[in-house]
Amino acid sequence: MKLQHYLGGLEGLPQPLSLEKRVFVEEWEKRIFGIHVAMMGLSNHLGSALPEYPIADVPTKFRDEWTWADLRTGAEAMNPFDYFKFRYYEKWLGGITQFFIDKGYVSEDEILSRLADSALPSTEADVPAIDDQVIDYLRRGDSPRRDVAHPKFAVGQTVRITNVPAGAHTRLPGALRTKVGTVTRIFEGDYGYFVHTGDGIGDPMPIYIVEFTPEELWGVRAEPGANSFYAELFEAYLQPVEEDQ
Repeated sequence: MKLQHYLGGLEGLPQPLSLEKRVFVEEWEKRIFGIHVAMMGLSNHLGSALPEYPIADVPTKFRDEWTWADLRTGAEAMNPFDYFKFRYYEKWLGGITQFFIDKGYVSEDEILSRLADSALPSTEADVPAIDDQVIDYLRRGDSPRRDVAHPKFAVGQTVRITNVPAGAHTRLPGALRTKVGTVTRIFEGDYGYFVHTGDGIGDPMPIYIVEFTPEELWGVRAEPGANSFYAELFEAYLQPVEEDQ
């Protein structure tokens, strides 16, 4: 069964895609974005992602890792019917909520009680040190780069994309699996993905830009005169064409 992380590049979808151009459709979406940013600014991964980052000194009860990878994993792990039913930030809300439940910060009953009783007192506290930490994170950011690049493949080399089983989350578009392309660029460093997805990525490795022809991706359905398709792919998703001959 092809789930939501296989969607890109599929043909014959039941209706044309409707692209929402507004960043935030509802006011509450801004709050969800802020919660995500605050979680990233308090994430334990910053202790290793940035040298001498004082994350352990911040007086917060949040003691887990939270990155873009965790956010994507939470969204893609949703029931496929829910995934296609909800809008962008509704998926964020579902992933963040499930994370807090799974980690024991809050229970489903507590959430339901809060929804049922809007008169419950707020538990939010003004902790300047936490606010300062989040602002510092926004100013400094973090980077998944860990070293200079150590590539196995060279620019101009023909590669085949792997077809490893996808877990709850993958960075390999379904339409590219088993396809053949050409390496056109190698990024300067080895990059980690903060979490191990189970399909080969997680530890630092090179990232490539691979070029695909429309004919390779869509065969006889490729439109005449269409441009090439480029994808940024972790090295674990590439293999030499010679291996499968």
